[in-house]
Amino acid sequence: MRRALALAVTPGVPLGPNPRVGCVLLAPDGTTIAEGFHRGAGTPHAEAAALAEAGDAARGATAVVTLEPCNHTGRTGPCSEALVAAGVRRVVFAQPDANPVAVGGAGRLREAGVEVVGGEQVEDAQAINRAWTFAIVHRRPFVTWKFATTLDGRSAAADGTSRWVSSRAARLDTHRLRGLCDTMLVGTGTVEVDDPELTVRDEVDEPVAIQPLRAVMGLRDLDPGRRILDARAETVHLRTRDPEEALARLHGLGRQHVFLEGGPTLARAFLAAGLVDEVVTYVAPMLLGAGRNAVADLGIATIADALHLHVSDVAVLQGHDGEDTNVRLTMRPPIPQRRSA
Repeated sequence: MRRALALAVTPGVPLGPNPRVGCVLLAPDGTTIAEGFHRGAGTPHAEAAALAEAGDAARGATAVVTLEPCNHTGRTGPCSEALVAAGVRRVVFAQPDANPVAVGGAGRLREAGVEVVGGEQVEDAQAINRAWTFAIVHRRPFVTWKFATTLDGRSAAADGTSRWVSSRAARLDTHRLRGLCDTMLVGTGTVEVDDPELTVRDEVDEPVAIQPLRAVMGLRDLDPGRRILDARAETVHLRTRDPEEALARLHGLGRQHVFLEGGPTLARAFLAAGLVDEVVTYVAPMLLGAGRNAVADLGIATIADALHLHVSDVAVLQGHDGEDTNVRLTMRPPIPQRRSA
């Protein structure tokens, strides 16, 4: 299973819209017959790739796969039927398939007399498809809110200047995280004031094959000269102020992971709606004393009502000169976020 998990995250495999899956076929004596992994939407699934490599040697084999074999016909046929037809005698999978369209592979295999074992290293399997799993279960994209702040919680100075609250090391790390998402989301105010490009760039380790979708939320018309409307990436204007409606529309477009980079007003709207699933903040070792808050008024009047986040990771991001330093905090809300309708 560890090998199958490694195959699933082979470099170059897209993060979506399909899950990343790896498969290893084993002979009765435990030796490896063939391997396969899913290379993206429209390509053979991991099981099909392994079976094609194995040929007749698949008969009587054990298939070890990171996701329950699918049981539906889309661009490719059902993997459950392919495994049965190949004469595989045993299937071991990690994560059950939560997709209501594809579910049922394990049951179909058992009906055909194949021995099936599920739940092996399930947490590791879920981790490599975190956004896909979340979107399937909650029927909306996973939302990561990212912001940069000074020690006293300011995202910009009193005159509106914000370059650079974050260090170069933090900016490079931000682009790395952007590359892990399929959607960048800001409000019309951010587009009007900051004129962001919202693309993945700045010397990321591996240039992205497809730029994330750029989404702008708000009712105001967009200036056609703004950089977010250039040809570097696709852009959609979500004419709503409702975070749930915005996420529903993005989910309908097949989007699974939203990187929220808007200003304090947009951040407040998503926090108030309980629609932030992860918070990533870059804290700069500087003080301003005044200026724009990182998040707008949440209506919290007493410390007892403060929104507490669970810290899952802390990292010091330091530049080559030793001075260009930020601290990155990765956090999550304390309670499960509600599902969108």
